Amino acid sequence: MFKRIALTAALIAASTAAFAAPVTYKIDPNHTDVVASWSHFGFSNPIAHFGQVDGSITYDPKNVGTSKVDVTIPLAGLDSHVEKFDEHLRSADFFDAEKYPNITFKSTKVEAAGDKKLRVFGDLTIKGVTKQVVLDTTINKIGEQPMAKRAAAGFDASTTIKRSDFGVDKYAPNVSDNVTIRITTEAVVPAAK
Repeated sequence: MFKRIALTAALIAASTAAFAAPVTYKIDPNHTDVVASWSHFGFSNPIAHFGQVDGSITYDPKNVGTSKVDVTIPLAGLDSHVEKFDEHLRSADFFDAEKYPNITFKSTKVEAAGDKKLRVFGDLTIKGVTKQVVLDTTINKIGEQPMAKRAAAGFDASTTIKRSDFGVDKYAPNVSDNVTIRITTEAVVPAAK
């Protein structure tokens, strides 16, 4: 009888520990998009997409403070749908992608901000300059991805930065210094090897 009680207690403790453990997901670049938008002399609000996103998201719903994000955004994936403009954005006038081929974001703190809401603080590095930004984040869904048959997580996030803070200030302020960034991402637990 004592052995049965001890075994039951051990199984409950093990299952609780497994349930509460943080899960690390790999970002799926096919279902992730980073979109920047700005004002062009007040006439229009163009956008540029940043694809080919790589990185990981660790999320623990029981202890949100242990969650973290580590993302690399290659400038090779920049797409405004206008090839000449993409070339100009990658040039030394803006991102200087030959010298600085990637944008990175590494979280420094994650905190709960209400129902299905998080605030993700982190270091954003553009053109060799690092500044702290805060991503206002919505948890879209945590569960099994039906095609991959593995645990997955989906988030949307947004922030506004001043591009001049990162040395990307050509034509400011006529072309707005403030750039709004919107992110949608899906991340999946890697397949077992």
